Amino acid sequence: MKKHFKKWLIILFGPFIFSCNYLDIVPDNIATVDHIFRMRNTAEQYLFTIYSYLPKYTDAYNYPTFLGGDELWGNDYNVNLSMPAWQIAKGFQNIVTPYSDYWGGGNGGRGTFVALRDCNTFLENIGKVPDMDDYEKARWAAEATFLKAYYHFFLFRMYGPIPLIKKNLPITSSTADVKISQSPVDSCVDYIASLLDEAVVNLPDRIVNEATEQGRVTKSVAKALKARLLVTAASPLFNGNPDYATHTGNGKDKVKLFPSAYDPQKWERAMIACREAIEECHAAGHQIYYYNPAFLGFPASPETITEMSLRNAVCEKWNPEVIWTSTNNRATTLQLENLPRLYSTDKQSATLSSFGVPMKIAEQYYTKNGVPISEDNTWNYNARYGTRSVTSADKLRLKSGYVTANLNFDREVRFYANLGFDGSRWFGQGRFNEEEPVYVEAKLGQIANNHAWAYSMTGYWAKKLVNPQTVSSATEVTTQTYPWPVIRLADLYLLYAEALNEWQGPGMETFKWIDEVRARAGLAGVEESWANFSTNPGAPQTKEGLRKIIHRERLIEMAFEGQRFWDLRRWKEAESVINQPITGWNIFGKTAADYYQVRYVFNPVFRKRDYLWPVRESNLIENAQLVQSPGW
Repeated sequence: MKKHFKKWLIILFGPFIFSCNYLDIVPDNIATVDHIFRMRNTAEQYLFTIYSYLPKYTDAYNYPTFLGGDELWGNDYNVNLSMPAWQIAKGFQNIVTPYSDYWGGGNGGRGTFVALRDCNTFLENIGKVPDMDDYEKARWAAEATFLKAYYHFFLFRMYGPIPLIKKNLPITSSTADVKISQSPVDSCVDYIASLLDEAVVNLPDRIVNEATEQGRVTKSVAKALKARLLVTAASPLFNGNPDYATHTGNGKDKVKLFPSAYDPQKWERAMIACREAIEECHAAGHQIYYYNPAFLGFPASPETITEMSLRNAVCEKWNPEVIWTSTNNRATTLQLENLPRLYSTDKQSATLSSFGVPMKIAEQYYTKNGVPISEDNTWNYNARYGTRSVTSADKLRLKSGYVTANLNFDREVRFYANLGFDGSRWFGQGRFNEEEPVYVEAKLGQIANNHAWAYSMTGYWAKKLVNPQTVSSATEVTTQTYPWPVIRLADLYLLYAEALNEWQGPGMETFKWIDEVRARAGLAGVEESWANFSTNPGAPQTKEGLRKIIHRERLIEMAFEGQRFWDLRRWKEAESVINQPITGWNIFGKTAADYYQVRYVFNPVFRKRDYLWPVRESNLIENAQLVQSPGW
């Protein structure tokens, strides 16, 4: 059996698979598949092995969604460090040794087809376990079926057309049989959706034994993933994309791998899936998270409570908004990379503080009136790079008497909850009394910018990723880690609003779900905000105008959670957005006059071919039935 597995994997996915020995990924001291499924205990270990292939979402160096796009940028100290994800943003992706290679594995990625093989092995054998009841067997099989769907989806989102690994081939398979080709996009989507429909039947409604089962999948997770799948499939990258219209496979029938015509019905299908997912999540008790100020132990202003609601929606583990968390991915190093040095002297060696947020990300947040800074009729956009002194009116967000940029004044609460910058309050750090604030001071020589490698290249930090309970002091950092939220309810609401708008245009139902997300951030609804404060008040009343609003709402609400990377691709906006220069403040300035000058940092590179990952060249040589991704 082991020889059979390796035979077809090597032919299909190339010589790189030699680095993945089958016995390395089964439970300890278990030599054969037959032994694994003789007992419940070892079968359960095998199920957990299948879960272990989930991507390392919090590994910013290797997983591409942080440094691989334009949402975070490393500092000069990191230039020579091995960061495969960062090489993607710099334009160094290639076909010889692709960065973050999740097809065959390597260069920061892990071979996902190995995970699919193990899913099939589990499904073929779980029925043999003697010391399990039928209910438990059905549930575990449903979990494996879900994971099989997820790994297919993960590959589909990266590569587009992929081989569908519906079952493990028998040991008698010929060489020709194992050289399978990619399936068309629509076939991939339909197959993944069918797996999710199959899985949801026997998945639990909710996790009951939270002490031992957090992170395992439920009906809500399966339906939410189906919603994400179908929204992705309906989006411009995969729905009638003219750039891919002539791209065919290398199979004997040379089928077209991408749909050549736009199909609006795909948005209806996505809309229905989103609605069903939301209904399932609500029935299971998921809801938009609001912070309970009683936990602070001190009186708190509405502004602080809103900030804590926004930050803890991501950082508070097992909160009711999170639909699925990956317990194998805990945000530890990721927090340290985004935490500025907040206390004096040189003992905070654990505060890595080497990631910065580009200025264009800071500029995408709304004003306090809930509209873009370039549209607010009360906000001076042309003077945004000028400076002024902070008054006591802003003391809950900025340091009184401090000089900072106009860009940092009169912004929505998500701006202050998600970002740290020169002169900003960093709430938490073990101090939850508003009368004892901690501030970021980031000019050259100040606390956040006086270390050889611990500084932001842009002058902004991703505060959103740092748990308010994480404490740094002059001597140490105590990280309050949290499991990574793979899917949360606000994400699902905005996917639903997007599908509604694309299918039927603006309407009360569409606005409802956007406004639910905005309300938590302390903002009025879209129609009210645009009518009262936008120089383009009619924008929400057209499909095109509302599309731009929904896209921006997603970029703001889901910032630093790995969604921007994929959203810009599926919308076919990455080429125009990611190629914009990375800029920030002049971090070499010691005075406000010198510091608050816009400085060019780098120009990321995104070509049309970068919408999809390349298949490693050696994989194509091993299997002539495979075809390279478009443009590569």
